[in-house]
Amino acid sequence: MMGTSSKKKSLSRSVRKPKHSAAQRAKPDTRLLDAEKFLLPTYKRQPVVMTHGRGAYIYDATGKKYLDFLGGIAVNALGHVHPRIVRVIRREAARAIHLSNLYHNAYQGPLACKLAGWSGMDRVFFSNSGTEAIDGAMKLARLFGRKTDEAPGTTAKKHRFLALENSFHGRTFGAISVTSTEKYRLPFAPVVPGAEFVRFNDLADLEAKFDDTVCGILLETIQGEGGIYPVSEVFWNRSRALASQHGALLIADEIQCGLGRTGRYFAYQKFSSNPDIVLIAKPLAAGLPLGAILTTEDVASRVSPGMHGTTFGGGPLACAVALEFLNIVQDEELLENIRLLGAELREGLTKLSAKFGFIREIRGEGLMIGVELSIEGAPFVSEAMRRGLLINCTHDFTLRLLPPFIITRAQVREFLGLFELVLATTPKQASASDSGKAANSESVALAAVR
Repeated sequence: MMGTSSKKKSLSRSVRKPKHSAAQRAKPDTRLLDAEKFLLPTYKRQPVVMTHGRGAYIYDATGKKYLDFLGGIAVNALGHVHPRIVRVIRREAARAIHLSNLYHNAYQGPLACKLAGWSGMDRVFFSNSGTEAIDGAMKLARLFGRKTDEAPGTTAKKHRFLALENSFHGRTFGAISVTSTEKYRLPFAPVVPGAEFVRFNDLADLEAKFDDTVCGILLETIQGEGGIYPVSEVFWNRSRALASQHGALLIADEIQCGLGRTGRYFAYQKFSSNPDIVLIAKPLAAGLPLGAILTTEDVASRVSPGMHGTTFGGGPLACAVALEFLNIVQDEELLENIRLLGAELREGLTKLSAKFGFIREIRGEGLMIGVELSIEGAPFVSEAMRRGLLINCTHDFTLRLLPPFIITRAQVREFLGLFELVLATTPKQASASDSGKAANSESVALAAVR
């Protein structure tokens, strides 16, 4: 009888072996042709069909293997096909996928309880996505700011939102209204009125724009799409103080940086004070669509039935998987793994930066890392994929790394070896100064609003 190790080797060989001959692979893939013809062109997709994953690796239709350091853009925090997640999906799919929020299901309450314990919040609302969570939080901020003597349908005195320059909060109308990056916001103008943007980590600008008309300030604790920029402690503390002073809500967008990504349950937990609302999504249900608004009892007390809702958010299948995800993070002590291997990854990247002068800065925490270049990053992404490594580029010059929480030391070493080859062999394109874009931290952070 074949041993376990032999089975694994045999399976590995069968997975890596291309299923088609060279002649067959030369034929156009009809799935790509269908996608090009029928899909709305909202993404610049790579011309490959990904078919399956296992752990920290993904495989395409030809059998090619990729080390996944993008993680579905911070979604696949447990990698691919985690056995405990697969087990829960199979079990719950055979019971009930959807039951409606007119009734309780077995998992919403326990999941909300666990999220409250992780976050220090009191109440939870489940949405389908992060951008819907943003919109819901904006509604809560307007509701919280409206005085009892202000009639519904009128513009309340407290109606303004503050958000940060270089921010990205999602793609619904509410979310793009508080997203400063113009390429996402301006094509859809006029957007929801009342939003204003504060210069990143600039206390004087924050204080100048914060007054009694502000109902909420939205902060990504670490800006993700904007290039992996952490909010400073002094800026967070001042935002907290001003929100309390003016009766506004401090809203932490932890959709990308939360739920363990930085080596803490939430990135804001490195600060001494909590927000009023926390927004999460991406890794929450291990790849199934699920987001959440976490908030205080004071904010929740303003809500009554009918004020907000969702058809699909918080279904039994997604909530069961999310509860298992949280349990796995605890049971497998993944926060410690994130901290240790995040430090090893940064140490390796720092050594590479000494060899390659076009690396300007390495930013981030835990397993959320940005490698800022002085030259355009897109060619490096293409070369990495050619060599079997998945990363991406955000804000033109920052290579973003979001590996799964289950990453091993061997895979960190594998990444560093591949990444060094990518840095050494990629043809160098226009520099930041050549293209008219500054690559230093302050200028990149402000580029979206100039």
